[in-house]
Amino acid sequence: MKHGIITVLAMAALSAASPAWPHTETQKPDAGATPRAAAPPAAKEGAGGTRDARSYFTDLELQTQDGRKVRFYSDVLEGRTVLINVIYTSCKDACPLITQQLNDVRSRMPELFGKQVFFVTLTSDPKRDTPQALKKFAQKQSADVEGWTFLTGRKDRVDHILKKLGQFSEEVEGHSTLLIAGNVPAKRWSKIRPDAPAQAIVARLSDLAIGGAGATGAAQ
Repeated sequence: MKHGIITVLAMAALSAASPAWPHTETQKPDAGATPRAAAPPAAKEGAGGTRDARSYFTDLELQTQDGRKVRFYSDVLEGRTVLINVIYTSCKDACPLITQQLNDVRSRMPELFGKQVFFVTLTSDPKRDTPQALKKFAQKQSADVEGWTFLTGRKDRVDHILKKLGQFSEEVEGHSTLLIAGNVPAKRWSKIRPDAPAQAIVARLSDLAIGGAGATGAAQ
């Protein structure tokens, strides 16, 4: 099912209790903003008219940590509320810390995680981060669980998707640490600081998943 242009990208600046994580934070939200602050659309109308979500996010083929081939929109995003972040497996600071933060988040929402809310982790280093490398990283971080997909693939494909998400950097370690949360069918999106309190992230995801479903009746 095709959806219209992504019309809302809310910049969720949940207040942080600790200093910002390492790596860059491109398009960093203002610390004083509210979770529902309006922001420019994530996609623009092209010459041919309004784009749907599949066209914008692309349906490029990637691989999971288990080596399974998946289409980015059809298999990973469609019909779901997702929390997306970017890592590289050789990282020694921010990436493991953020992964542990997300482990804390998922432990606080057992009724939603893997059912309505899914985590998606993309590598910024697809040349070195094979499915096997992602699997090892996920297992080490206790994140190799149902409902959490780690993705790699051909560099041109991964780079293209990261650009669509506003997370691309020419340098592997230069990726943004901001989390991207969205109810895909409801077209509601937020950017969240990774050092926000875990319970605040849970609240935002719950609002997107449940509130978005109530608003559209389309969440699956």
